[in-house]
Amino acid sequence: MATALQHYSSLASLRQALADKKVSATELAQESLRAIDLHKVLNAFVHTDAELTLAQASQADALLAAGKAGPLTGIPIGHKDVFVTQGWRSTAGSNMLKNYVSPFDATVVSRLLEAGTVSMGKLNCDEFAMGSGNEHSAFGPALNPWDHTAVPGGSSGASAAAVAARLVMASTGTDTGGSVRQPAALCGVSGIKPTYGSVSRYGMIAYGSSLDQAGPIAASAADLVEMLDAMSGFDPRDSTSAEFCNGAINAPGRIRADFNQASQQFTLSAAQPLKGLRIGVPREYFGDGLSEDVANAIEAALAEFEKLGAQRVDISLPRTRLSIPAYYVIAPAEASSNLSRYDGVRYGHRSENYTDLEDMTGKSRAEGFGPEVQRRILVGTYVLSHGYYDAYYLQAQRLRRMIADDFRTALTTQCDVIMGPVTPTVAKQIGVNNDNPTADWLADIYTLSLNLAGLPGMSIPCGFGTGASGAALPIGLQIIGNYFEEGRLLAVAHQYQCVTDWHQHIAGQTS
Repeated sequence: MATALQHYSSLASLRQALADKKVSATELAQESLRAIDLHKVLNAFVHTDAELTLAQASQADALLAAGKAGPLTGIPIGHKDVFVTQGWRSTAGSNMLKNYVSPFDATVVSRLLEAGTVSMGKLNCDEFAMGSGNEHSAFGPALNPWDHTAVPGGSSGASAAAVAARLVMASTGTDTGGSVRQPAALCGVSGIKPTYGSVSRYGMIAYGSSLDQAGPIAASAADLVEMLDAMSGFDPRDSTSAEFCNGAINAPGRIRADFNQASQQFTLSAAQPLKGLRIGVPREYFGDGLSEDVANAIEAALAEFEKLGAQRVDISLPRTRLSIPAYYVIAPAEASSNLSRYDGVRYGHRSENYTDLEDMTGKSRAEGFGPEVQRRILVGTYVLSHGYYDAYYLQAQRLRRMIADDFRTALTTQCDVIMGPVTPTVAKQIGVNNDNPTADWLADIYTLSLNLAGLPGMSIPCGFGTGASGAALPIGLQIIGNYFEEGRLLAVAHQYQCVTDWHQHIAGQTS
């Protein structure tokens, strides 16, 4: 079933339609709400409220009428359900917070509201952002709009699925180990994880505090610029928010300014806009486990970049495989600490039957947390316990520094950006790894190291492969840059999307 938003190829085209009064923000909101209802099978949205949405749309129409509209005024978006919101429930996909409504908005939510966006509601996700397929949600799995038997990726699976099906034009997600890039790749849309500290984590329900980073998902790199520009910037309420680095590098407007500057520089080169750009291709990304269809699509994308004038450079990231054990020590350890606040006393689920405080806490957590969350809490508690802290946690932190050093060496001495696959295969079938719950962890091999290093990275569509059901499923190309170079990274991706049309394919679109 086609949606009204499928008629708009980009945020720019929708913005022009709003400016020309061909459509109003209220009409767009109504059409988006209708599309969400028609595509309930995707299980993308876990909470909508037409009254709240139409109130925001009315405010956007007032700004448009007054000539005070910004780049995102009237644009319908969705928020991943790990960002707390006033009015809409904020559950993190968990029974622990099933009916929780926050008294305040997360910084990401408030900044996008100030930019004029219209929220359609809250998007499904893996519980507390722990998962790679959006299968670990208390509200059931979200479905891939290209194939309803396949996962949309995780944990921001519904954020990507909603954009791919054009239920909304853009969405917010979080990336702790690839959870923006991986679902973007599996759903055929564009997504970016910015440098750690670029986007405030205030009001974002925590999983792994030193790894979590918010990022937008949209159809194209150009659309991501507008979203990320509004989301990013220093926030004094977040102790990990970056304020100064080589000057006021995390100031408002930085992303769009850097993107425009890089784009203008590339445009001057005419037929070969990327001439001189060195693309590092890690040999470790093309070993065992990478499927043939994904490898072929990545090679074709790299060839297209070479046509644009870029130079391919063979590099090595020798500790790539070690990112999995390092991540799955550090992330569960931080999760164990962060989730200890859910004790049935202050807020969240409380068991109805208990004998004393200890019994209440244990039963509340057992009833409120799902199996994947319990598994990671137990792993985290174990590696932080006496006798294992030095053997596991400290060793993982040392390895984390070595992984970051590998990237720094490559990006400062050998190449300007790094490219490779996002995932080893196209989207897997829902439930295929139910008997082997840690198998999904191995599929994050190309994404985890970026979070450990804190670097920016993104995924853009670059082709299709064949899924287990025989359906054609999207493939994503990962592009990695140096710290605080999101604007340049997006400009490089934009040059590719100017000469290819993979990002214009829409799931479920009828001819």
